[in-house]
Amino acid sequence: QVQLVESGGGLVQAGGSLRLSCAASISIFGFNAMGWYRQASGKQRELVATITSGGQANYADSVKGRFTISRDNAKNTVYLQMNSLKPEDTAVYYCNAEVIFVYWGQGTQVTVSS
Repeated sequence: QVQLVESGGGLVQAGGSLRLSCAASISIFGFNAMGWYRQASGKQRELVATITSGGQANYADSVKGRFTISRDNAKNTVYLQMNSLKPEDTAVYYCNAEVIFVYWGQGTQVTVSS
């Protein structure tokens, strides 16, 4: 069983920045991939960014050039640096880990005011 705990969400003005963290309860060294997804009110959950065990990152078109995903295996943590935030980035952000199964965190709210 893997537990994922997100932190770093909050309220920010448009154009601002936030950094989300996702701490895993076990070593992430062997994880196939980790990622961030988001779900806005009334919408389906969508991919934001993923990063493989080899460090290859993949981004949704809507966040390319603004968001950066990274992982620190020594700290068992994956990060999402979000810059130039827009009101449409407002959502609950969820951390995801692919091991043998897929695990999810509880989510952290990000609200971007215009």
